[in-house]
Parts: sequence; structure tokens; C-alpha cells
Amino acid sequence: MITKSSLLLLIFILSYTISYFWGYLRSSKPGSSYEFGRLAFDTTAQSTTQSDLTALQQHVLFWDRDGDNLIFPHDVYTGFREIGFSIPFSLTSLLIPIFFSYPTRLGHSYLPDPFFGIYVDSIHKAKHGSDTGIYDLKGHFNAASFDEIFTEFDREGTGGIHAWELWNMVGRNRLAADPAGWTFAVMEWFTTWVLLQRDGRVWKEDLRQCYDGTLFWRLKREREDGVVSKLGYGVKESWIDLLKLLHMNGAPSS
Repeated sequence: MITKSSLLLLIFILSYTISYFWGYLRSSKPGSSYEFGRLAFDTTAQSTTQSDLTALQQHVLFWDRDGDNLIFPHDVYTGFREIGFSIPFSLTSLLIPIFFSYPTRLGHSYLPDPFFGIYVDSIHKAKHGSDTGIYDLKGHFNAASFDEIFTEFDREGTGGIHAWELWNMVGRNRLAADPAGWTFAVMEWFTTWVLLQRDGRVWKEDLRQCYDGTLFWRLKREREDGVVSKLGYGVKESWIDLLKLLHMNGAPSS
């Protein structure tokens, strides 16, 4: 006999599956956001910003495949695949619309979006606690907070941050009674590490391009041109680094 909870779960899975294919039908013809992405790749980083978009909006614009202000689950999955993530990892990215659709929907209505769309123009409403503060409450880029990461945690002055330094940063940013914020922060920085890691570090310029969104267009173009990216490496190596990190933190000091 099907229980009530099982039925609700089945309905949720069915509705999410429908929303995925609805997004596929809606965004099958890339439009204005992809034109912006082409310009972002072909010009210098200083001229890629749009005055009418916040840094946070530019950060997620890559996933707005048809420039309609909506990011559907299909857009999320396809975008992660286009910048080089594996199928299993990209499937886990489908959790993003589940958590962030409704907060961004609040900029338009109190009713949830039945297709789990993420609204680009109100993406700042999905900002969570225990973060770095690099995006302010309106989604603008805070250069001082960005530079502070490397001032405080790049102790060797290399211009890059090791995995354990990122871990210490996440720990420093944790706020009391904010388990959701802690979880999102760990997930976001783990993804950032997998994507950006190069020679054991996340480098300042790569991270800067990640925040303004130009990195994603560059990675997509490089993959289309057959260029082997020197960024990232994979989940296996990430777990190896994590085990090393745990071992270092657990080792007694001499």
C-alpha cells in the first residue's frame, strides 16, 4: 500500500521531471544571454560587465540560455555539462533549483514556481548566511571582501588559496544557528575547488572571473575549440585532498 509520504514524493519527482523537460522546450533556442557571453569572451574583463546587471546576476547569466530571466532545471544541468562537469556531478546540480527557485520567486509572487524556475532579476533573494559577503544584499560585488580572502588566508602570498585555507575560511564565516548557510557554503566552495583548482590552489584571477561570470563563458568556448582546460581536475582528486586536509587537522602539533 502506498503511504501518504510516498505519494507526495512521487508527485514531487513527477512534477520536477515535467519542469526539466519544460525548461528544455523553453530554452532550446539560445538567445540574448548567449550573445552577451560571446562578447564577454571576446573582450577584456574590464569591459564585460553590463551596467544594468549586478555582479550576482552576471554570475548566473550563463545558465539563462534564452535570455528570458528564467533558469530552469534543464538549463542548470546543461550549463554544468558545458563547463566540463561529469554527468553524475551535473545531476547533483539539479538540487540548485529545488533550494533557490522559491527565494528568487519572492521577487514576483508568494506562490512557488510550478516549474522550479530561478529568476535572474531577483537572484539576490537567494543569498544565504555564513557566506563571504563578496556579494552584498543587492548582489553587487564587494571588492574589499574579495581582497580580504587573499589577505587573510593566502599566507604564503602566492595569489592562490589551498584547500585547507578555503576550509578555514568557510569555518570563519559560519554564523550561529545557520546550518543551511553552512551547508550551502560547503557545497559552493567544494564545487568552486573542483572547477578552479590549478596546481593545488584556487587563483585570484580565476576566482574573480567566477564571481563576475566570465569564467563560465571562457570554459565553454575553450571546450568548443578543443582546448584542454588547466582548471579543475575531478571529484576523485578532491576527495584525496579532503582526506589530506582531515589528516592535517587531526595530526598532533609538535
